[in-house]
Amino acid sequence: MNRIGDKINELETYLEELESILPENLEEYKRSIEKRAACERYLEKIVEALIELGFLIAKRERFPLPEGNLIFELLLEKEIIQKELFIKMKNAKGMRNIIAHKYGEVDDEMVFESITQELISDADSFLEILKKYLEKN
Repeated sequence: MNRIGDKINELETYLEELESILPENLEEYKRSIEKRAACERYLEKIVEALIELGFLIAKRERFPLPEGNLIFELLLEKEIIQKELFIKMKNAKGMRNIIAHKYGEVDDEMVFESITQELISDADSFLEILKKYLEKN
């Protein structure tokens, strides 16, 4: 549980740090290249931590590890997460991939909305579900 606990703590720290620097509105976000860059980097770090946490759970449970980073699919299949959260995690991973691989084409409004309206609450939901799962198992 130690590596899982460490990853949970790391993820919670990233979420707190993101919330502390997050601009209050889209205009402020667009005006500050530093805020945009920092928020995008935190989005990447948070999604990577979610993926790593999923893999740590799979290893702990001795599930066959999925190929191609399909960890959220495995967690859905094993009924650790439900379909709605699976879709949210898959979307977060997609947003992370857009930022990581197509930096020049990033839509600032889409990223800001993703962070403020989805990522933080979805990551919190994921953590809550995994913590409950770990308590039971």
